[in-house]
Amino acid sequence: MSDEIRKDAQEAAEAAGTAENKEPQYSLNDDRRVKVLSPGAMVAKRFFRNRIAMVGLVILIFMFAFSFIGGIISPYKQDQRFYRVDSLSKEYCSAIENTEFRYAVADGQDFSSIIQAQMVLATQKGVNEFSFKGVDYVMEPVGDDFYIVKLANGTEIGLAFKNVFSESDPAFKADYTFLREALSADAAGESSFTAGGVTYALDENGIVSQGGKEVGYISRYVVQPLMSDVFLTRDFKEQLLEALETGNDDFFFTDADGVESEYKVEYNAASHKYTVKQSRESQVYDTYASPSREHPLGTDRNGMDMLTRLMYGGRVSLIIGFIVELIANLLGVILGGISGYFGGWVDNLIMRIVDIFYCIPSTPILIILGAAMDAQMVDPTVRMIYLMLILGFLSWPSVARMIRGQILSLREQEFMTATEATGIRVSRRIFRHLVPNVIPLLIVSASMGIGGTIITEATLSFLGLGVKFPFASWGNIINDVNNTFVLTNYWFIWIPAGVLLLGTVLAFNLVGDGLRDAFDPRMKR
Repeated sequence: MSDEIRKDAQEAAEAAGTAENKEPQYSLNDDRRVKVLSPGAMVAKRFFRNRIAMVGLVILIFMFAFSFIGGIISPYKQDQRFYRVDSLSKEYCSAIENTEFRYAVADGQDFSSIIQAQMVLATQKGVNEFSFKGVDYVMEPVGDDFYIVKLANGTEIGLAFKNVFSESDPAFKADYTFLREALSADAAGESSFTAGGVTYALDENGIVSQGGKEVGYISRYVVQPLMSDVFLTRDFKEQLLEALETGNDDFFFTDADGVESEYKVEYNAASHKYTVKQSRESQVYDTYASPSREHPLGTDRNGMDMLTRLMYGGRVSLIIGFIVELIANLLGVILGGISGYFGGWVDNLIMRIVDIFYCIPSTPILIILGAAMDAQMVDPTVRMIYLMLILGFLSWPSVARMIRGQILSLREQEFMTATEATGIRVSRRIFRHLVPNVIPLLIVSASMGIGGTIITEATLSFLGLGVKFPFASWGNIINDVNNTFVLTNYWFIWIPAGVLLLGTVLAFNLVGDGLRDAFDPRMKR
């Protein structure tokens, strides 16, 4: 029995020896028994264990990919406009049947409106003579509703007529002599007349020509364009007058460029006036187009692709947020570090400057500066640079105060006493030994501050004082909702931009909270 026990003990010892050869044994004080993590790895481990912070990080990764990568792969540019062919109807000209006398004054004569009124009263009485202020006037009837008005001594002072001469050639201008001869020939039914030594032909339709070229026509209707740069040709007026005489409400006319347009005639009984509207197909901006395969989120008021504008808008908003925070943190770290380390009158001076900046009404200043840049028509690129500089310069005091508080507590610790004892220069003490110890707090503050900066930029752009066209930002995209009709009918204009803005700011806050918990040494393991 003892031999068996001895044999079992020997086998157990051999097995233990084999195990020792396979797995080395460590003492309890051997560092290799414990897996040691660096401070950075511990922070990262705690951060990645925070599920809410990870949700924020995923949202931020998506936003950055959407804004920066999406803008690259998008088939459109941020300022590319899209067009559609649409039928536009606009007032083109007006026509009125002349029922009142029109007048022409002879050179150097007095045929004022008061004398014209006296002449009308005489025609209503059926007489051809009248007197005004002791002066006698004679009306010489030439035809129906056409008079040559003279003084009693035979001096001709003007014409009164209802048939109107209209120029067909914009270069031709009818003078008094031409009007008298043309209207006299028309009233007498003559086929030609001479004015200023030039002979003109006059046909039965009232068309006046010279050397085979039409210069104008005589008609009871007065046709006038509504735009001063539009000239109405004789052919157009003939078709219009034909439509008026036949009672047609519309007609078609082909202009000199070969473009056929439809014209609609509307009669205003109150003014006895015909209004002619031109309807023609024209290429216009494809504004507020509904979502489609080509434009998944439709188009905006400028006919631009909304999805592409959102991508580029996110790029601008994120860049502004990061640069503003960079400027604010750089100024805040330098001034806060100097203030906290030196103390005394230096600290007092810098803190009073901080107090002054806290008293500055930043919102009114931003509005005033935005309006001033609008008045000066500052280039959009330069304007965006100014916006980042102004926001950064107004944001540094809070960072400086936070850094100062941390430096005040850190400078009294033993490692700072050691730096003084070893003779390290002051700048190295501040920026090599003190500032790195406040970087974790600075990272948390900056991550949350970026969201606030994006909100500020969006607010200014919404008010029209921030980023300007052709650049897009989420703020100036939402600016379209200042129109109630757009707000209620075109959801794809403002809801996506609002969701992206909300998601980005929320994600920065979630990541900031996660970083704060990760850097906190009292965080539960």
